[in-house]
Amino acid sequence: MRNNFKSAGIRHLSFNNLPIRYKLIIHFLLISILPSIGLGFLIHWTVDRVLDRQVTNNTLQLIGKVNESLETYVENLQNMTFLVAFNPDVQRFLESDRELGSLQESAQEEDHYDIRKFLQGFTTLHSEVAGIMIVNSDGKYISNEMYARTESDLTRESWYQEAVRNKGIFKIVGHPNERNVTNHVNYKNSEVVSAVRAILDPDTQQVKGVVLIDLKLRVIAETAQDVRLGKTGYLTVIDSNGELIYAPSDPYIEHIPLEWLNKDSSGTHSHQADGRKLQFIYRVSPFTNWTTVGVFATEDSILEIREIRFYVVSFVFVVCLLGMTASFYLAHSISRPIGQLMSFMQKAQSGDLTIRYWGDRSDEIGLLGRRFNEMLLQINRLISLTERQEQQKREAELSSLQAHIKPHFLYNTLDTIHWVARRKGAVDIAEMAESLSKLFRIGLSKGNVIIPLSDEIEHIRSYLQIQHVRYQNKLDYVLMVDPAVQELSVLKLILQPIVENAIYHGIKERRGPGLIEVEAKEQGSNLVMTIRDNGKGMTEEQLSKLHRALEQVVSSEAEPGAGRSPREDWANQTAGAVRRGQETKGYGILNVQARLRLTFGDKYGLSLASTLGEGTVVTVTHPLIRDEYNLNGVDR
Repeated sequence: MRNNFKSAGIRHLSFNNLPIRYKLIIHFLLISILPSIGLGFLIHWTVDRVLDRQVTNNTLQLIGKVNESLETYVENLQNMTFLVAFNPDVQRFLESDRELGSLQESAQEEDHYDIRKFLQGFTTLHSEVAGIMIVNSDGKYISNEMYARTESDLTRESWYQEAVRNKGIFKIVGHPNERNVTNHVNYKNSEVVSAVRAILDPDTQQVKGVVLIDLKLRVIAETAQDVRLGKTGYLTVIDSNGELIYAPSDPYIEHIPLEWLNKDSSGTHSHQADGRKLQFIYRVSPFTNWTTVGVFATEDSILEIREIRFYVVSFVFVVCLLGMTASFYLAHSISRPIGQLMSFMQKAQSGDLTIRYWGDRSDEIGLLGRRFNEMLLQINRLISLTERQEQQKREAELSSLQAHIKPHFLYNTLDTIHWVARRKGAVDIAEMAESLSKLFRIGLSKGNVIIPLSDEIEHIRSYLQIQHVRYQNKLDYVLMVDPAVQELSVLKLILQPIVENAIYHGIKERRGPGLIEVEAKEQGSNLVMTIRDNGKGMTEEQLSKLHRALEQVVSSEAEPGAGRSPREDWANQTAGAVRRGQETKGYGILNVQARLRLTFGDKYGLSLASTLGEGTVVTVTHPLIRDEYNLNGVDR
């Protein structure tokens, strides 16, 4: 039981059972809103990816330009060390110990002056240079801007030892922490970056001295601080050891671990720091081996994405709003006339055939409404026609019933005459009375409209026998009835009027004896009865009139008369048929035709063929009725 309720509920909720209005709305919403939402998600996803890729690429490009500037500065430092190393005065200064005593003090002072002047030229041309110091292997030094803080041996300084270890290779040592060298400007350690190169003896590869150059960090800051990443992002530079070379005054993070940066020359990294998600985009300079890192909060880029998302959501909302409005409007415009048509059909189904669709639409709905109106008109016409035919049938039955009253009295009287004639030995009179009695008895048939074919044949036999006695040798007849059709049922009294017509208008008008043949057999799905006579026959004009009268006696296409009742129509049609029958001498035939058509339909009835002077053949097409109860199954 529960399953039955469940199945019924599922069927009730089935999409096919929904009203067409909701189906249209659902379809329209699926077509308009879902693609819009999908498009919005796709745009958001694509913009997010594109912006992320674009931010990364732009940041890498900026970092690349900064690296190029830094490499230019460092390359200049490298070139300076070369020029200083190969300067003759510097060479003499580096070899002063070995030639000590051979040179006069005044000459040394002159060389030192030239060297300082030479070095001063570099600082003048390159403002980024904070100072240049040349230290020989004895610890003596010469510089234009720099000097030792104490008398300590400078060759023991870490930067000096680093230059010695690199054996003449240019080396950036970073910020000068804990060194015994200062500057006249007194730069802080965090404000300069030092670079060193050992000057070697080309013959012995012995270190003759070291060139120390301080680079002002201000130039790096000027290069990097002009680059802004988002609203609060910045650039920072770290060396190969992870030591900070440059960072803005208030960075997101003081120290960037090297493990956050992959070994690749460039890349990106995300990390959570101080409650915010930071994005690191970096690139390593192959010349300086410094890593320039772009640092910005992810929320900076999210703000732009949020702005784009706002526009996308607004667009989707507007599209959905318009789609829903259009969906409801279209669904209403389509379902409303359909609902009206359904209401009209329900009224028509309940019997109100006067209802009509009133609308000026030219689409399918308007066409359907006009077809609905035409259908109602056709139904009205068919109902009127059916009512008229039923009325005609009742009139015919009433006429037939009235015709049975007198024959019933005559039947009883003739039966009495038959027995009186036999008692008195009048055989001929008795046979005629008997035949006439059978004629009336079968004609009455207890009021039945459908009688067995055998009774109809017996009826026509009695009638022909009476006429044979009347006309003596002038009339002869033959009855040929297939035994297979003896048990069939037929409409009562359909042969006698035809035979009567053949006698009075055919045989009687003929010179000499005449012959009437009555044949009954099954042909196809019909019972076919043929009445042939070799009487006078009919002219073509008479035959044409009779054919027209037969077709018009009961016509299904005939329209009822304006303002007349069905009874009046039937009376008028009968009167017209009578007049035509009188003109064509075939009233009995018309009566038979009318009863057959009214009872079985237009596909059954009479057909005539006649030749003047040769006779007439009347064919009766009757449905096969195995018994009277099958009358309802006759295809009309």
